[in-house]
Amino acid sequence: MFYGEYEHAIDTKGRLIIPSKFRESFKEYEIGKFYITRGLDTCLFMFTENEWKTQEAKFKSLSFTKSEARKFNRLYFSGACQIECDRQGRILVPKYLKEYAGIKRDCMVIGVSNRIEIWAKDKWEEYYRSSQESFEDIAEKLMSPEA
Repeated sequence: MFYGEYEHAIDTKGRLIIPSKFRESFKEYEIGKFYITRGLDTCLFMFTENEWKTQEAKFKSLSFTKSEARKFNRLYFSGACQIECDRQGRILVPKYLKEYAGIKRDCMVIGVSNRIEIWAKDKWEEYYRSSQESFEDIAEKLMSPEA
């Protein structure tokens, strides 16, 4: 549903314009509510309401008797908040999430199929540079019959 990478900036009020391609999908599928939370690799994850419910069901099924599950769920869900786009297609990114992701102004909005990721531009560039060389090796490992 979400694909591509787009360079944007957060304004002084903490608002981020969602790429127009994504907003077109929101209109087409009548998506109004989203959830944003701490993601992995110091980015933010943004899910549609339906996808959030799917993710939530998976994580709620983890045993709370396992310390890793408790820790993950605490950090993941305590960082979550519900958001909506305003008329100009902007979302308000909470300060604590901007701090977590190291976002000051310039950021990258990345479509990753069922979710949107929001990265500090410098962190995305660093991640991309360090990962692109191993892209083919990763693909081979993931697609091999043993994986």
